Amino acid sequence: MSFNHINFPPCVWATHRLGGIVATLSPTLSVGELVHHLNIARPSLFFVHTECLAIALQAASDLLLPHSKIVLLDGPNTTFMSKLQSYQSFNSLIGQGSLLPPVIEKPFKEGEAKTRIAFLAPSSGTTGVQKAVAISHFNVISIVIQAATFNRIGEEYTKWEDRRFRPGDICCGSLPLYHIYGLVYNLHFMLYAGMSLVLAPKFHFESFLESIEQYRMTHLTIVPPQAVLLCKHPAVKNYSLSSVRYCIVAAAPLSASLTEGLLRALPNVVHLGQGYGMTETCGTVSMFPLSQNVGTLGSGGQLLPGTLAKVVKEDGTIAQIGDVGELYVQGGQVALGYYGDKKSTQETFVDGWLRTGDQVFFKENGDIFIVERIKELIKVKGLQVAPAELEGHLLMHPSIADAAVIGIPDEYAGELPMAFVVLQPTVATMAEQDSKYAMELQLSIYKHVADAKSKHKWLSGGILFTDVIPRNASGKILRRILRDARKHTRTIKTLPSSTPQESSVDISPISAKL
Repeated sequence: MSFNHINFPPCVWATHRLGGIVATLSPTLSVGELVHHLNIARPSLFFVHTECLAIALQAASDLLLPHSKIVLLDGPNTTFMSKLQSYQSFNSLIGQGSLLPPVIEKPFKEGEAKTRIAFLAPSSGTTGVQKAVAISHFNVISIVIQAATFNRIGEEYTKWEDRRFRPGDICCGSLPLYHIYGLVYNLHFMLYAGMSLVLAPKFHFESFLESIEQYRMTHLTIVPPQAVLLCKHPAVKNYSLSSVRYCIVAAAPLSASLTEGLLRALPNVVHLGQGYGMTETCGTVSMFPLSQNVGTLGSGGQLLPGTLAKVVKEDGTIAQIGDVGELYVQGGQVALGYYGDKKSTQETFVDGWLRTGDQVFFKENGDIFIVERIKELIKVKGLQVAPAELEGHLLMHPSIADAAVIGIPDEYAGELPMAFVVLQPTVATMAEQDSKYAMELQLSIYKHVADAKSKHKWLSGGILFTDVIPRNASGKILRRILRDARKHTRTIKTLPSSTPQESSVDISPISAKL
């Protein structure tokens, strides 16, 4: 559980060398969220960044995990040295290890890498309960080789200055390493390609710009919110971005207009496009090909070698070119399933195919376009938010009778969570009669979520009081009706502050009839 740190990669690789499994966790998890993940992983050792220690200790106590199992990834700092001396640190383990006999190597038997788990990576399912995706050693090796083959790493296919990846190139490292995009593509693939990685603990935009200029970065791996900043933030003009030759945007769809904006913001960029994937595919299904210096606007690229895909229409038939349907994929990068969750695994990994839950279509040249997520997940800055998780938490508020959450478009974050709330009858009457009370109630509901959930899950898209949550006969929430209602109703907006790096919420009393 850590922010990006130079000790993160060797911690991963040392664990693998000893035959262990690495469960990667967000450093922004709340206590309840962390308890859920630790319940799944049941760790023997818990590596924690000092900034996450307080949350980690609470969660460990809840699970009766001995504090002696906690290891400080970054080591005690001078500010809290006296309080942290009782904990082992990553560096102290290295010192102890240097006094021990050499590690006895235990190479895998033939085919064993396909079944041995390397990572438990967090992902959200359609039910809203976060799952641990079991990623094998073979999955990681496969996706690196697939991406390398796709991009012709090490081949002299064109003159040196025009090659997409060259040994000695320098890549940004601001993507979180606990996330599959940062862990596999940004870390493992870039190092395999012979490149240097400039690791940043956290993303701060002006520090990011400064690093590009200082280290003459050639490659950017970013998500749409960062693309928005590159296109619109006034600080961009204060830095030289002329060294950047390559930029890929993934984790959430990028609009054509933002792609065009990036071309203006990065004056010397030669290769610019998108990638598409998910945790269950070890991060990648497709990316923009070498034949396109600038990927087709709006496209998620083309399938990696070794990847099979089919598009299944609602009636169960196979779609033709241009027809929309759900994407199914096969390939060496497809994960083993959900750790400890047989039911969810059987629902998603079907007859050798991974059901992505995404509606897509292909063009004749192989470009894939992501139309809409069938899954109800909301993507905020590339991070997944499960509506069902927030809805369950909202129902714990004493004033709420029913609730539903949808994602609403936001240019900076991609999407933001917005809640439709049915109040308890007496509370609803008071809110209708007293606007000040209604505003206080909305603030209370907002705080109810903010106090318990990670920041990307906060109701920054707004809170709307309504009379009823529309459902079908089986009780499933009809989110389409809610989205339509939202378009015709004044809602709470997330208002930009002086820069897009932060935002504040303007909450005003509102209601809607459905």
